[in-house]
Amino acid sequence: MAELAIVIVSWNVRDLLAACLRSLFADLERWGGAAEVWVVDNASTDGTPEMVTRDFPAVRLIASPENLGFAAGNNLALREILAGDDPNAQRRTSNLEPRALNVERQISNGIRHPSFIWLLNPDTEVLPGATLALVEALEARPGAGVAGAKLLYPDGSLQHAAFRFPGLLQLAFDLFPLPPCLYDTRLNGRYPQRLYEGRTPFSVDHPLGAAMMVRTEAIRQVGLLDEGYRMYCEEIDWCWRMRKAGWRALCVPTAQVVHHAGRSTRQVPIPSFVNLWTSRARLYRRHHGPVCRRLARALVRLGMRRRMRSASPEWQEAYRAVMGAWGG
Repeated sequence: MAELAIVIVSWNVRDLLAACLRSLFADLERWGGAAEVWVVDNASTDGTPEMVTRDFPAVRLIASPENLGFAAGNNLALREILAGDDPNAQRRTSNLEPRALNVERQISNGIRHPSFIWLLNPDTEVLPGATLALVEALEARPGAGVAGAKLLYPDGSLQHAAFRFPGLLQLAFDLFPLPPCLYDTRLNGRYPQRLYEGRTPFSVDHPLGAAMMVRTEAIRQVGLLDEGYRMYCEEIDWCWRMRKAGWRALCVPTAQVVHHAGRSTRQVPIPSFVNLWTSRARLYRRHHGPVCRRLARALVRLGMRRRMRSASPEWQEAYRAVMGAWGG
């Protein structure tokens, strides 16, 4: 049976993380495979590390003295997991220099060579059978490098969990008012709801990073998450790199996870907005050609200037920062 590592990066959502870990451990017990759970705490001030140490002693905790963001936080654990007992593995799996941090670790001996690594957000709850469904989907499809869960809002309604790689149209949907009937369509990168209602995994460009299981072999081939993305777009870049390396991505509708979306980022709305659009600028520079990049830059400048007309001074500054990130 496959071995599995789970990585959760958390920041100031102690109670949500506790609920996530309870649901996760319950589902790991149902699955019955060998697994280890890692929590990387991004300098929380709400008692998260103390809660994890007290209530979940089986968790392998890494407490960072600073908020590293999603990519660098995950990479702290991924480097440890991928290195295993091979001193050369860390060098082979990343072209990114590890950050020099005086992190505190609560780590016991665990599995050495997981077949899959599951990245989970702390604001998720794993519903029964999700672990098994994701593992089985990847085991049955050797060409799949990543599999995402079906995400649900707390009220049970569908949250789109997989998307097409973004282009100019997706920018237009985010920047300008367009007919509401088009937002949940292919034009905006969405997949039909009927696919989520079925039981068969379906091919996607990328799943949402909130509940994304990745084949370890694919990580070793393409490298770790790009730490140039502080927040947002990291999983899109990762899946795009995997696609270019020949790996497929899946969404598994029988793997269901509740997602309390945005609880961490809602605490800092303006920095989160700037991080989102700065990350998008990096993503478009890396994966689109010069013509698309020029058109995208023009769309973003137009959209930000439009928003500035009725914005507060703080938001006006944020829009200027976004235009600067896009070269405008």
